Amino acid sequence: MPDSPVPTLDAVVIGAGQAGLAAAYYLQRHHQQFVVLDERTAVGDVWATRYDSLRLFSPAWASSLPGFPWPGSKRRYPTKDEAADYLRQYVAHFGFPVQLGQRVTRVAPAAGQPGYQVSTATGRRYQTRCVIVCTGAFNAPRRPSFATELTAPVVQLHSNDYRRAVQLTGQGPVAVVGSGNSALQIAADLAATGRPVYLAFGEKTPALPNHTAMWLFLKSTGLLKIPRHTRLGQYMATNPESVVSADLARVRQRPNVHFIDRALGVEAGTRLRGVSAVTPPLEAVVWATGYGPDFGWIEVPIFNDNGHPEHYRGITAAPGLAFLGLPWLNTRSSALMGGVGADARYVVEQLLKRT
Repeated sequence: MPDSPVPTLDAVVIGAGQAGLAAAYYLQRHHQQFVVLDERTAVGDVWATRYDSLRLFSPAWASSLPGFPWPGSKRRYPTKDEAADYLRQYVAHFGFPVQLGQRVTRVAPAAGQPGYQVSTATGRRYQTRCVIVCTGAFNAPRRPSFATELTAPVVQLHSNDYRRAVQLTGQGPVAVVGSGNSALQIAADLAATGRPVYLAFGEKTPALPNHTAMWLFLKSTGLLKIPRHTRLGQYMATNPESVVSADLARVRQRPNVHFIDRALGVEAGTRLRGVSAVTPPLEAVVWATGYGPDFGWIEVPIFNDNGHPEHYRGITAAPGLAFLGLPWLNTRSSALMGGVGADARYVVEQLLKRT
């Protein structure tokens, strides 16, 4: 049988998270023919499947996507399930052409013509002038190299797979490794069970309050909008991300949480060595150590030696190929739900001018 005809589109958006949906909003406003592809079976699934205690780190009033304010109290910090539901409502409100269960396996220049061919694991193919990659900067869970030195019976779990404390059976010592908000929330989860928790958290990590006054200050001063291409932006982007000071204080107050500073290695197969202390033999370790890039399916030479895309405000040197949702794509708010809209508007408008 002959191949099915390949749809020709103005744009293909890869990823139906907040970045992809913000891109869809501006593509729709410009009357473009496009689809949004996502490997998940439901919009918002990335949020819905995270650990139970996860909340947005920004209040609802500061977290809206373009054209659709959050329902309900604007001062609350929405839960992960509320975030998932908000994204579903956003798609339904605007009627975006989202195609689920479509994991993109290849983006390559179209043979003999401008644009790209996008292929998915189900065998679908799309011909398009533009591709906007909105899968997030970091897709591959990352652990330190010394993680392989931990031996049985120590259970290892990345924060990507952590949902709730009962996943880690037993009552013996566990460790959480990481210097971000996720590490603090997971450590608090585990500490609530009463078992000893050893937190490998960098003591030099900055901490800031997270309340209405702080968000009003950030908004009014424009600190969240400082471009990374300025001196101040470069300074901010190269310094460690701050954590929520109240969360850090609560974890420090728990008598069964022991801080060991940054993790340096493994001792005797079952202990973690930190800057300030060594743990006892552990039953489990949760690695809240972030993610690395995984863009091997994009067959376009736009990546540096570390696998990160080279771009200016999301626009790459490859005509019609752009990224959204990367940390510090342009400003501190680029990877936040309430900040991605400004980047999406810029990227869509630039693509329309250049293709």
